[in-house]
Amino acid sequence: MSKTDVNDSATLKKDLNEYEQHYFSSYDHHGIHEEMLQDSVRTLSYRNAIVQNKDLFKDKIVLDVGCGTGILSMFAAKNGAKHVIGVDMSSIIEMAREIVDLNGFSDKITLLRGKLEDVELPYPKVDIIISEWMGYFLLYESMMDTVLLARDRYLVEGGLILPDKCSIHIAGIEDAQYKDEKLNYWQDVYGFDYSPFIPLVKREPLVDTVNHSAVNTTRAKLVEFDLNTITVADLAFKSKFKLEAKNQDFINGLISWFDIEFPAPKGKKPVTFSTGAHAPYTHWKQTVFYLEDDLESEKGDVLEGELSCTPNKTNNRDLDVKIAYDFKAKGTESAQRSKKNTNSYVMH
Repeated sequence: MSKTDVNDSATLKKDLNEYEQHYFSSYDHHGIHEEMLQDSVRTLSYRNAIVQNKDLFKDKIVLDVGCGTGILSMFAAKNGAKHVIGVDMSSIIEMAREIVDLNGFSDKITLLRGKLEDVELPYPKVDIIISEWMGYFLLYESMMDTVLLARDRYLVEGGLILPDKCSIHIAGIEDAQYKDEKLNYWQDVYGFDYSPFIPLVKREPLVDTVNHSAVNTTRAKLVEFDLNTITVADLAFKSKFKLEAKNQDFINGLISWFDIEFPAPKGKKPVTFSTGAHAPYTHWKQTVFYLEDDLESEKGDVLEGELSCTPNKTNNRDLDVKIAYDFKAKGTESAQRSKKNTNSYVMH
C-alpha cells in the first residue's frame, strides 16, 4: 500500500531545516511539474531510453528517486518492470497516487512519501534506478547526492542507472546590451540611486535562454561524471578551460550547459540530449556568468581560465562558483585588451 498521506510520510517537513523545507515545498505546486512534463526533450529522452532498454527492464525492480507526478515510474511499469518504487518528499505524490491508480498501475507501482534516507523500501535491493535529478548548471539543488545514496544503499551489483553519464560545458558569449540593462537599471530607480545592488546582481548567475548566435568562442568541457562510479565528494570540482575567439567581438560573459547520456544495450546508440544554446529548448535553459571585464577580442585570441564549483556552506543545495580567467589578446593593442581577473558567484 502506498504511504502518501502526510501523516504517513517517513519524513516530517517540520523536522527539516528552513532550506530543506523551502526546497521540498517548491515541488508541491503542480506548475513546476507541468513545466517539466511539457519539456518534450527531457520527458521523451527518458521514455525513449526506457523503451530502448525494455529487455533490461523486464521483470526488474525499479526505484524512481524524486518521482514527482509518477511519469517515469509509469514508463518503467509500462515497459516490463516487475515493480516500481517511487519516492518523493513533496505533497505532489498525492496527485501521483491518483494518477497511478487512474492509469491502472496501482498493483505495479508503490509510492512512498519522505526523504530517501528515511523511507523503508518494500524490497532490500533494486535492479534499476531512474531519476530526473538535474538542476540548473547540472548540480544546483544537489539532488545527485540522493541518487548516489540510492545507488550505494539499494542498487544490485551491475545494476542500471538512468541516466548514467553527464557533462558540463562552457563557452564565451557577446551579451553587452542585456548585461548593461541588467546592471545600469540600479543606477536610477525612479530617481533614486540603488547602485549597492549592482555587486549582488553581478554575483548571481543568470538562467535564461541564450541565442546560439551570441556564442562567439569555441567550447570546452569542464567536467564529466559517471554515476556508476563517482562519489559525492567528486561533485565539488575544479576545472581548467581554454576558449578561442571565433571573430572580432566582445566577450561579456561565459555560458554553460550540460549534456546527458543514458545507458544503451550493446551495439545500440545511447539516447542523449543537450541543454546548450545550439540544441532544442529545455526548461533548464542555459546558465550565464557575466564577467567583470568586457573582453575585446580578435579572432584567435585565447581566454584561459579555471572554474571551481562547491556546495554553499550555509545551504548545500546552493552553489558557490569561482571563475579565474586570463584573456590573452594578440595583435593590435594586445596589451590593453588583455585582462586577468577572478569573479565569484552564488547560485541560490
